[in-house]
Amino acid sequence: MKNMNVTIKDIARHANVSYATVSRALNDKYGVHPDTREKILKAADELQYRPNALARSLVSSRSFTIGLILPDITNPYYPEIAAGIEKASLEGGYGLLLCNTNGDMKRERKYVQLLAERRVEGILIAPTSEEGSEEESGILSNLPIVYVSNAPVRTSHSAVLIDNIRGGYIATKHLIDCGYSTLGFIGVQEEGMRDNERFEGYKNALERHGMNVDFDMCRFGTFRQKSGYELIREMIKGGTVPRALFVENDNLAIGVLHGLKDSGIRVPQDIAVIGFDDIAYSSYPEVQLSTIRQPKDKMGKLAARLLIDEIESEERDSGPRTVIVEPELMVRSTTEKV
Repeated sequence: MKNMNVTIKDIARHANVSYATVSRALNDKYGVHPDTREKILKAADELQYRPNALARSLVSSRSFTIGLILPDITNPYYPEIAAGIEKASLEGGYGLLLCNTNGDMKRERKYVQLLAERRVEGILIAPTSEEGSEEESGILSNLPIVYVSNAPVRTSHSAVLIDNIRGGYIATKHLIDCGYSTLGFIGVQEEGMRDNERFEGYKNALERHGMNVDFDMCRFGTFRQKSGYELIREMIKGGTVPRALFVENDNLAIGVLHGLKDSGIRVPQDIAVIGFDDIAYSSYPEVQLSTIRQPKDKMGKLAARLLIDEIESEERDSGPRTVIVEPELMVRSTTEKV
């Protein structure tokens, strides 16, 4: 069990040096002989010394804390991003405060205000709307910000994003290469969102292969599984059912699969389905959803490291950076060659 009561005074007595020398050594400051530094670090290890985070923040006037704002922690996609963020934050010496907006823009703004009041050193945001919070709140202009997974159309902050157009193209091309002749789309088109980039990729692939977009075979809803279920049932009821479907995200796609099953439609024998994101559920034996993989853990780590770099950089005005991550096709049993 760690001794949480060991202080630098105890280390100083153990190593037979002054308090100031211990402080300089533990904080990697100049003016400490290498042999003395080694002796102090050995003493700290033997005494199982752990620095007091509160004292550390009071001395440095820093919180060593990062805020993370997510739109929906019940969506399996976001916890995987959060896991990557947490790993990189801890490695960088920062704690994490998690906020869930539940898709509510007003709630997102309130959390931005709250995190600023808690003196976080930076904020990671997967925004609810691509209009962004920064236009409505001057708070963000005073804090390092990195967007992850999505970003406002106009932003002065850095971002880590997937190449959505490329991913949509790859998904649709896979269906075309499998030999499916009619290809539909189910996706998301919510207020405040820019033109759907995955839908753009879908349209680009069809056009490149001499096929037309049939809007009777396209439906738009929300990110929820329930929406996928309702949209495919609506499509079936209307009688315009394609031979294959590109569904914008895996959460929606799982709802689509449930809707097809409840309608007595076989996958992929009657309708093929490909999703986007590669959430954990997609590879389950009873699902085996073909999909476009986003390296979510990697994206989370990249975003956290980018934010920490901005927090610790002395050159804050170097300009925003955008990191684009490449998608990857994952072929499973919901698609097959015909």
